Amino acid sequence: MSAPLEKPALICLKCNVQLELRKAFFTYLGFNFNTELPRCPVCGQMYLSEELVKGKVTEVEMSLEDK
Repeated sequence: MSAPLEKPALICLKCNVQLELRKAFFTYLGFNFNTELPRCPVCGQMYLSEELVKGKVTEVEMSLEDK
C-alpha cells in the first residue's frame, strides 16, 4: 500500500520563499469579492492555478456579466 501523494509546496520564483494562503481581494464589473489564495509573503505575487481560472473565476465572470 502506498501513501497518498502530497502536493509540493509552491515557491515564489522571484523571492524563493514558500507561498502562504492569504486573503486576496478582487474587483470585477463593480463587484468586490475575496478569497484565500497562495501568495508570496515577501513580494505579494499571487498564484492562480489553471484549475481555478478555468473553473471558479470563469463561473464568477459569467454570473456577473449576466447581471
